[in-house]
Amino acid sequence: MRFAFHIITCLLLACVAQPAQAKDMLASEGMWQALRDGRAVAVMRHALAPGTGDPPGFRLDDCATQRNLSAEGRAQARRVGAALRANGIAAATVKSSAWCRARDTASELGLGPVETEPSLNSFFGESSRAPAQMAALRAAIAALPRDGPAVLVTHQVVVTALSGIYPQSGEMVVLARDGLAVLGRIPAP
Repeated sequence: MRFAFHIITCLLLACVAQPAQAKDMLASEGMWQALRDGRAVAVMRHALAPGTGDPPGFRLDDCATQRNLSAEGRAQARRVGAALRANGIAAATVKSSAWCRARDTASELGLGPVETEPSLNSFFGESSRAPAQMAALRAAIAALPRDGPAVLVTHQVVVTALSGIYPQSGEMVVLARDGLAVLGRIPAP
């Protein structure tokens, strides 16, 4: 009897779990649709770049002085671009931080020309810049064209300050354009 009760309980839990999973899938498609039609923006942490921060004395105008994408990071960025295309995003407005690892990630996505956006720059080690920079980033997002997808490539500190989410390398956080509420996350493939 106890065994039968356990089986019935498991079956009931499985039935209850199914609608929740279906709901999550619908929300995911809704997130992709919002991204495709310009009601949302994808904010991406640059792809894999081994290490933390940048070497002392790095310069934005010299990639050799910065922490850069690894070969796996370049491949990861191409996979992210392929995942976007597989979900109906073949082209997008693409903005990037001035750091080479972010610009290279944005280029490797293969979604269109990349434009540098200073409000996407890292403020790692300079957190006092965060409030003004986040205000500038919110204004930059509000000014983006609303007739299609937009992908912004930046750094962990920026994604976290904007969304409250600590993303993995190559992960995207999808935010509603109106109010910047988190609609979902797209893990790096």
